[in-house]
Amino acid sequence: MSAVYARRHNPGARGTRYTRPAFAAAAVALAAAATLVTGSSAQAAPPAPVSAATARAYLGDLTVKAEGSSDGYSRDKFPHWSTQSGACNTREVVLKRDGTNVEQDSSCAATSGTWKSAYDGATWTVASDLDIDHVVPLSEAWKSGANSWTTAQREGFANDLTRPQLIAVTDNVNQAKGDKDPAEWLPPTASYHCYYARMWVDVKHHYKLTVNTEEKSKLSSILNGC
Repeated sequence: MSAVYARRHNPGARGTRYTRPAFAAAAVALAAAATLVTGSSAQAAPPAPVSAATARAYLGDLTVKAEGSSDGYSRDKFPHWSTQSGACNTREVVLKRDGTNVEQDSSCAATSGTWKSAYDGATWTVASDLDIDHVVPLSEAWKSGANSWTTAQREGFANDLTRPQLIAVTDNVNQAKGDKDPAEWLPPTASYHCYYARMWVDVKHHYKLTVNTEEKSKLSSILNGC
């Protein structure tokens, strides 16, 4: 597993983790093997999406439209991570929610805990090995209708804890996903595809975002097999 998910900390890549200081690289490398834990652990638990039957109905309601342009897009137009309570921002809230025995310091940063990434089944004990994935990526949302939203609306989308839009997952898996839709990328764990499709459709339906033809076809195929 460590060979597959070699730690790649490229500050220019899509992702939401905290980049480790360069001077700590050697220590990180030595500790990497101890970071990945085998055995069972609590799996990330965002709010449950709608059922497969409801997702199929929602998918039928979505407007089918060619994906829009990324012109004008910037992650800065989707402010995150917003303060949720006290010193806790959205990232720390999700890490606390999706982990087991998570301890936080006075700044609300997770200092210990165990997290199981639903996308690939890997279990981690260091919070910096996790990204908080936007199930429907910010760029995808922009090209599906969010380009016409206000900044406040985009901030709400980027920090949505009510719908199944945010989930703590292995950082490199999240970076492999990038801004791809389900026709282009699905979680490595095949048994999670149905749940992922339900999450995706639930979020797109709530925010009245569009789907392209290939995206809808792939989602329909997955949901029909649920």
